[in-house]
Amino acid sequence: MASSKSALVLCMDVGFSMSNSAPGEEPPFELAKKVMQKFVQRQVFAETKDELALVLFGTDRTKNSLQQDDQYQHISVHRHLMIPDFDLLEEIANQIQPENQQADWLDALVVCMDLLQKETKGKKYERLIIALLTDLSTQASSDNLDIIIENLKKAGITLQFFLPFPADEEDTISEAGDGGAPGHPGTGKGLSHEQQQGLDMVKHIMLSLDEEDGLEEVYSFRNALEQLYMFKRIERRPMAWPCQLTIGSSLPIRIVGYKAVTEEKLKKTWLNVDAQSNQKDDVKKETVFCLDDDNETEVQADDTIQGFRYGSDIVPFSKVDQDQMKYRHDGKCFAVLGFTKQSLIQRHQLMGNQVLKIFAPKDDEHAGIALSALIRALDQLNMAAILFHALKKDYECLLYIQLPFTEDLRQFTFPSLENKKFIPSEAQLSAVDSLIDSMMLVEEDENGEHKDMLKVHHIPNPAFQRHFQCLHHRAVSPGTPLPPMEPWLKGSLERPEVINQRCQAPLNELKKIFTLTEVEKKKTKKTSAQIFGKESEESDAKKAKKDEEDEEYNLADIAEGSVTSVGSVDPARDFCTLIRQKTLPFGDVCQQLTHRIEQLLSNKNTHYYMKSITCIQAFREQSVKLGNADLYNSYLQSLKRSIPSRGLEVFWDLLVQDRVTLISKDEVEGSLISKQEANQFLVAEEKEEEMVAPIAEDTGDVDDLLDMM
Repeated sequence: MASSKSALVLCMDVGFSMSNSAPGEEPPFELAKKVMQKFVQRQVFAETKDELALVLFGTDRTKNSLQQDDQYQHISVHRHLMIPDFDLLEEIANQIQPENQQADWLDALVVCMDLLQKETKGKKYERLIIALLTDLSTQASSDNLDIIIENLKKAGITLQFFLPFPADEEDTISEAGDGGAPGHPGTGKGLSHEQQQGLDMVKHIMLSLDEEDGLEEVYSFRNALEQLYMFKRIERRPMAWPCQLTIGSSLPIRIVGYKAVTEEKLKKTWLNVDAQSNQKDDVKKETVFCLDDDNETEVQADDTIQGFRYGSDIVPFSKVDQDQMKYRHDGKCFAVLGFTKQSLIQRHQLMGNQVLKIFAPKDDEHAGIALSALIRALDQLNMAAILFHALKKDYECLLYIQLPFTEDLRQFTFPSLENKKFIPSEAQLSAVDSLIDSMMLVEEDENGEHKDMLKVHHIPNPAFQRHFQCLHHRAVSPGTPLPPMEPWLKGSLERPEVINQRCQAPLNELKKIFTLTEVEKKKTKKTSAQIFGKESEESDAKKAKKDEEDEEYNLADIAEGSVTSVGSVDPARDFCTLIRQKTLPFGDVCQQLTHRIEQLLSNKNTHYYMKSITCIQAFREQSVKLGNADLYNSYLQSLKRSIPSRGLEVFWDLLVQDRVTLISKDEVEGSLISKQEANQFLVAEEKEEEMVAPIAEDTGDVDDLLDMM
């Protein structure tokens, strides 16, 4: 398989002339540096395997393999061929600065050719490219120009020039002559004598390499920046998906599928690194499973299984269960279930996150004939084949698009927009029609054909672009605030200016026709207490409390969903929810809660004891709110009597610590327990434990209470 990677050498002029600029204009050095930065950014974030080298000329020092006898001076190989990375971006941003020498740009080109020849020897590359960024202000020797052109052709090297001015700049020479400062396009000075000679040599080289399109590889800095502002998308090689299309039981057709449209996911390789060293290896991450007990007993991962939350309960589901649940099939399946009219497949039923193009394999003539016949038949009959997806005709291939199952469909019912009180007039309807027409994102070209104003195929994902912009800034400028969104990207998200201008008149017309009037609220009648200011602060507090409870209830309904019984996951919450919903009698809900408490207490573990206490506290709280103390007091007294025989002394000690006692008359008017008895309920138990011997097991009271509920 031929290699798809390229080898590219960026060759930048850093001589002193690159720092010269007219007042108010950016120096060519800064523009060239931006071009180089943008290009390397694209390569880094596109995750290509292309290799890149960097050569600088006009440097104070000389560092290249051809330097000898004062030849190829002031040319330095800054970086040899390798995959670009953030280190290179940081070097370009911080290390490459204007220097004080000048060098022959043709000598620099020869050094780049030599570097490519030596470092690509024995390797396979799809393309060899040299990109030269210079202002052509130095005198270049044309003695060996024809030899250089011949070697470029022989090596198959593509040459690109990036200049401060366009290649079709008028052949004008500045008044300063040879000794004057270099001219700058747009200032009226034109090109200097050296620049004019250099531009002629560039045109000669490029037209010699390609007579027709040679000059298309000569770019201005500003034109290049416009094209490079957008981060390059990650290139994906088309991967064939071989399968067999079966119609019935006796007609198989070999096919291959390719992704035509798919959702691009941003590759997020976020890692936890040390905040000081920024090294991944300095941070170790370990996952340990522990029981929620006092000792936090460690559990091996093999001793855990998955659980599926169903309502308020958790259903354990092992890997064996998951394997048995899976649909069994004989490998890849692409079977036609039947055919239907294309008109029956509605646009809103096309779903999924990708579209596949289905072809016949290149090496299978019989499959090609069979698939072509199927495509043409579907086209002529306006039919579509239903597999588990829809197939539609497009050129000589099928388009594979997912269709919904019953569970995927949503049926919405909305009230009619017609309102007898407010019927729009013809003028109002006409005004809205005019606004819609003025905001249509299509325009007519010179041939009278409609074309889209927004080139959707050329608009990048703004989330990706902003993400890469911030990553680049953080890599080369750590510790500094992130930059604002780049103007070109912000502009691509805004409404086209022609639309803004076109819709102003219809909008003004709408303002006139649809007049807005302020609606005053009807004044409510005031009570005598409000007039004379006799409303007590207590009533305000009660009202605020009621509003708070109502809000809490509504939010709880939304968050908890539908609760039909007291579950085992969070019984206290389920109990409170059922009480608020009032779908079951209070006694029934209390019976469910006490049943869960008894289940929890059967597991003699601190975690279950604490969960039981939470349930008892919820039982007490709701009983006080509803003014019903009998069920709670009866259960707690019965539970206390069964403590010794059931060995729940540890649980009772925890209950005593939390001061969970009976409900007294002071809290609920109908209670039979005085405040003193409620206070002595827990204290008396401590004395009993010291004086009274364990009694015989008697759990009948608890059972009788449950029956009574």
